[in-house]
Order: sequence, then structure tokens, then C-alpha cells
Amino acid sequence: MRCTSVVIADRHPIVLQGLSRLLGADGDFNIVASCSDGASCVEALRKFGPDIAILGVSIPGVTESEILSIINSENLSTRLVFFTASDEDCELVMAAAADGYSVISKDTESEALMQALREVATGQRLLPLLSPEQTMAREPSAVAENALTTLTDRERQIMRLVSEGLSNKEIGRRLSITDGTIKVHLHHIFQKLEISNRTVLAALAISQSDRAGTPEDKPAQPISSD
Repeated sequence: MRCTSVVIADRHPIVLQGLSRLLGADGDFNIVASCSDGASCVEALRKFGPDIAILGVSIPGVTESEILSIINSENLSTRLVFFTASDEDCELVMAAAADGYSVISKDTESEALMQALREVATGQRLLPLLSPEQTMAREPSAVAENALTTLTDRERQIMRLVSEGLSNKEIGRRLSITDGTIKVHLHHIFQKLEISNRTVLAALAISQSDRAGTPEDKPAQPISSD
């Protein structure tokens, strides 16, 4: 079985040491670089193209959205995992990184962390468990639920792909349309549903799927209204 290559980056040396020991003791993972600042992290991502990058929040010299932009614009296959220390960190990451990331709390037990990383390596996307207060704040509104009926077929396609964790670039490739067109569609979707971010959109898509059941995926057909 092939080892999963990993870059780790955090401003705190003790976090880097802990991750190095934990991952180094497991034969499923191979740490190719350990970084304490943004410049070395970006260099390692470009040089090694790791399967996974485990990143602390607020790494000196680079923002979460900048790293995500580099991954997408340079077509790197690396899956980003933001390693967060608090609810505030989770909110920061989910606001700054629009798509294509996973979030794991630093409070996660070692066994659960390793299992979560294995899931990320297989293509799954992980988001943090929210507190009851956060869950209520993110609950889809009745207005948004009712407005789902106003979405076009293409907008529904995009909403479903967003819920699967795909980035704009990945959605564009799947539907054979440009990144700019995706952004226009998302703007229209947000306006119709009276929401402001992809996280709420994904929650709406998932809640709708839970109620109605999701049909098998069919190959995307060209839609002239794009």
C-alpha cells in the first residue's frame, strides 16, 4: 500500500513536533516537509505536491485563502487540512477558504485524528462538529428552503456539486463551463436563496437530499442558458 505523503505547517514548534511523532510512527504516512512559515510551506507544496497538507491557522507570511488559491490555480492535487485550536479558528477558516478544504480540531484524540486523515487521503472532506449555538446559526432558513423551487436545473447541479466539496475549478471541469460562469451562477443562487456563503448552500443541498433522496449521478448535459 502506497504511503500518503504529507506536508505539515504550523507556527508552533510543539505542534510540528507532535504531528511529526504521531505521523512518523504510522506506516501509512510519510512526512516530506515540516514548515513553520508561509514561504517554506508554499515552497514545499510546489516542490513535493503532497497528498495532504496539514496547516495550522495564521501561519506567518501567508493566509488560508492564498494557500487555497495556489492549490487551485496551479492544479495541485494536494488536499488541505486546516488544524484548528478553537471555534474561532474554525469560523475563520470556513469564512476565508471558500472551498476545497477539510477542518480538524487540535483537540481531536490521536486515533480519531489518524482515522480522519486516512479519510481525507481517500477523498473525503471533513468539517468540524458545530456547537448547538453554531448549528442554530447555520440552520437553513424557511425563506431559503422555499426559494429552492426557483433555481434553474444548472443552478441545482452547481448546488449539489458544492455540497460534495468541489471547488469552482472542479465544478467547471465537471460541467464543461468556465470558472467565471460558475461564479455568476453562485451569485444568482445566493441572491435567490438569500444566503451569503457556500457552507449554508451545502447545508441546504444536504437537507434537501436527506428529505427527497438523491438520484444516481448522470453525465452533465450542455445547457445553452449558460
